Amino acid sequence: MGDPHRIGIVGLGVISRAYLKTLADHPAVSIAAVADLDASRSAAVAADLPGAEATSVQDLLDRSDVQTVLNLTIPAAHAEISLRAIDAGKNVYVEKPLAVTFPDGRSIIDRATAAGVQVGCAPDTVLGTGTQTARAAIDGGLIGRPMSASAVMVTPGHERWHPHPDFYYTAGGGPLLDMGPYYVSALIHLLGPVRAVVGAASRLRAERVIGSGPRVGQRVPVDVDSHVTGVLEHTSGALSTITTSFDGVATTAAPIEVHGETGTLAVPDPNHFDGEVRLFALGGGGWRALEPQGGYAGASRGVGLLDLVSADGQRAPRASGEIALHVLETMTALLRSADVGRRIVLTTEVDRPAPVPLTQVEEWKAQHVPGP
Repeated sequence: MGDPHRIGIVGLGVISRAYLKTLADHPAVSIAAVADLDASRSAAVAADLPGAEATSVQDLLDRSDVQTVLNLTIPAAHAEISLRAIDAGKNVYVEKPLAVTFPDGRSIIDRATAAGVQVGCAPDTVLGTGTQTARAAIDGGLIGRPMSASAVMVTPGHERWHPHPDFYYTAGGGPLLDMGPYYVSALIHLLGPVRAVVGAASRLRAERVIGSGPRVGQRVPVDVDSHVTGVLEHTSGALSTITTSFDGVATTAAPIEVHGETGTLAVPDPNHFDGEVRLFALGGGGWRALEPQGGYAGASRGVGLLDLVSADGQRAPRASGEIALHVLETMTALLRSADVGRRIVLTTEVDRPAPVPLTQVEEWKAQHVPGP
């Protein structure tokens, strides 16, 4: 396989721990450098990564041995860091969403195309056995022609557990831009791209109270809508309804259900890689669980970056920047539709990503051991 693909990580907050669990000892990649606004944090992370150096952001971008920048900054900084990395000739893999605004996301993709570098973007959870098994069931005709889907995410809000939840309630935050990428990405993998949306939104409270960490009890202003719902019109003709809320408490709804002419699928939480897929087919005697039929089994966050690296020009990355831009436009169009009160037709067009064959991650990992 040759030498490992060398990456640099910018942003070492909470989510970086999940990525490091996947990438730190994977033979396909090598972490060359890490950077964070908190220099002590980057020094601590580098100390646990043999061969990695703690640097400033600019020094990381200037390094000739960094091929891909893993951008794990807060959403408001996604576009700035990604564009700087692209201008430095680096590939980029960015935590979701691709950017806070659609124009910024469009700039990332256009500039990367002009520079001849690649862009990948989370979520990669949809490459796990949960969403991919449901996709295999749909593609295999187990529910007949798919006609509609529902996606539901209801939670009281992340301030209960996150010690610094401010960005969830500022521009670029809210339940749709924060959690919506998981659900919209899953719906695109299951039913194909979106052509138009209709949305509605509301805001229950003007401030939130931090529930944990050093700032417990502090109040955070809410500057974005905290309950967003809408309808996605897929190019296939299927219709999806989506609800994302930081204003509810709980729900008994399946995270995603897909309805076809002859059956219904209950799809697990797309914020996780695995989970049970259940099928109710006409004449089938009720709900039954499906064995995994597709996806990276045993995966964790960062597998999308590995999928991008292993694509090697032979196929399109499954967690690509183009898909992320389409997801971003879908979400921002929903918010715009809620604001102006009309249906919005999307401008981006993408192909449905290639399915993931059932792949044991440990076996896949072994195949990437560098050769002499």
